[in-house]
Amino acid sequence: MKIAVIGAGPAGMTAAYEISKQLGKQVSALDVFEKSDRVGGLARSIDLWDQRVDLGPHRFFSHDTKINTLWLEVVRDRYNIVNRQTRIYYKKRFFDYPIRAFNALIGLGIFEAVRCFFSYLFERMFPTRDTSTFEGWVTSRFGKRLYTIFFKTYSEKLWGISCRELDSDFAAQRIKKLSLFEAIKNAIFQGKGNKHATLVDQFAYPIGGTGSVYESMQEQIENRGGQVHVNTGVEKVITSGGVTHSLQLENGEIREYDHIISTMPISLLVERLPEVPLPVMEQAKKLTFRNTILVYLRVDRSNLFTDQWLYIHEQSVDVGRVTNFRNWLPSVYGKSESSILCLEYWCYFDDELWNQDQEELIIKAGKEIVRTGLVNEGDVKEGHVVRLPRCYPVYFSGYRDIMKPVEAYLTSVEGLHAIGRYGAYKYNNQDHSILMGMRVSENILDNAGHDLWAINTDYEVYQESSVITKTGLVTKSS
Repeated sequence: MKIAVIGAGPAGMTAAYEISKQLGKQVSALDVFEKSDRVGGLARSIDLWDQRVDLGPHRFFSHDTKINTLWLEVVRDRYNIVNRQTRIYYKKRFFDYPIRAFNALIGLGIFEAVRCFFSYLFERMFPTRDTSTFEGWVTSRFGKRLYTIFFKTYSEKLWGISCRELDSDFAAQRIKKLSLFEAIKNAIFQGKGNKHATLVDQFAYPIGGTGSVYESMQEQIENRGGQVHVNTGVEKVITSGGVTHSLQLENGEIREYDHIISTMPISLLVERLPEVPLPVMEQAKKLTFRNTILVYLRVDRSNLFTDQWLYIHEQSVDVGRVTNFRNWLPSVYGKSESSILCLEYWCYFDDELWNQDQEELIIKAGKEIVRTGLVNEGDVKEGHVVRLPRCYPVYFSGYRDIMKPVEAYLTSVEGLHAIGRYGAYKYNNQDHSILMGMRVSENILDNAGHDLWAINTDYEVYQESSVITKTGLVTKSS
């Protein structure tokens, strides 16, 4: 078989890595095409001011033994364990995230804490009926007051739409079964077997940054005879009679393949397919993505704040999240005495923010970080901007109904496999995308028949769970 992979993010690289093990056997040719200048996708790492940084905060964590085993196979012993600290910034105060009862009480004050408690009791007595939206889903689990304080502002910054227009799938995938009761129970009985997946406070992190995982995959793919083509964009996939047979590169070159794994944005993939029915194309055009602007600031201090990242719920600034790479591993900042902060802004293509030039964005970010009180006036020495188009698939209300005909059509095209955050329109963590890459390789090589669309849709139950520790994999049967 000749196999191509479009996109070198976690899903695409994992698929190629697994398939490369069969080069010279079941597979005669394997090509990965990546539009940017390096592998890793949204999880890539870059070198900046003599330090190593990621594209925002990227932690790896999974309970799935197969995923953890693969990660360790690639990373080997080149990782360490990070003690996670992430907090919420709200009204010039910092709150632990996930929410801890006593921290929230002290931070909000007695009066506000009592209001939140009675709001939660009111929700228990008179439950929100419509939980199909993000607002309804979160309110039903935390009460209206806590929803407004700790979820609404941040979520509307991220998505650019009202939480009443945002589907509950976003909450179900990110917050899962967590509720105020679970948060309080975790705070009181921490470490006694009650921890929810959202409350994990340690994670494994590669010494060379998150992107080094996929750089190691690239090295092994190429050592086995595969080819990873960076700075090489794909224009479209070409089909005939419902069968995939080739792809066209942006330079016009056409290459033939038996299977094509696509992680390019699903809307672009479908719109450019030659045989797609008009109704399916029209539905695909309705799928929207949110862009991210990353503004890196070099701050002339090494002791800013202790969090790996902060969620900014303050309405007075546009920044939504701030990452402090000084608090990951010493290997990423080396001998530097400076700290690199990454400020995240989210927007659409037609927003004014997306079209601002680099200097304007650096000035804006510098002013906002000083306004938060995290950095003093004059501490910011220089900046760097990275623009990431189509980062987040927007889970607007009714998106699932739009996805159904798109999924059905793509499933019907022989030899075409859509995976990843972009390709499957799923708000994936790294582990979800790695799992997609593993399973698509099994579908191609072993006819496994995995339903790739089901990954990161429903709660996942593992017969055997595990966690990565500093000494390796610790497995526990459920």
